[in-house]
Amino acid sequence: MSGARIAAGSGETNVATGVPLLDHLLTELAAAGRFDLSLEIDQGEPAAEVDAAGAALGQALAPLLRNGAHGSGVMPAAEALAMVAVEASGHALVASNADLTGAGGLGTDIAARFLATLTETAQLTLHVRLIEGENTDHVLEAIFKALGVALAEALNS
Repeated sequence: MSGARIAAGSGETNVATGVPLLDHLLTELAAAGRFDLSLEIDQGEPAAEVDAAGAALGQALAPLLRNGAHGSGVMPAAEALAMVAVEASGHALVASNADLTGAGGLGTDIAARFLATLTETAQLTLHVRLIEGENTDHVLEAIFKALGVALAEALNS
């Protein structure tokens, strides 16, 4: 059964999406945001697993974010540097300058797909800015770490 739980904590995770890269990115997200995350997804096609993970995290976040809650984060991962700003606006929007098509071997932009489903489910406005970065693994990690920091700030605002 698919689902996610978020709690204040230290960044402990139990993540099983069926997509190893996404598992790693969600673990980095929770560690950077210093919250505990449990997220398990029913096995299926990789693209469906990415969508299910975004929806599960969005469902877990939605009741925890008061309307207007916001946060931002800037995080590095090796040579990559990303900034993410989030607001519980009641309107789903992802504005990003990062095109990571093909990262993770899915033939799609795993970050864009995950973030689109997350924002739609939780009704978030999300801005992603890639400031620097060439290595797609590092870029993805920087984005998800910055998202973790931004979400932690929004959860506490």
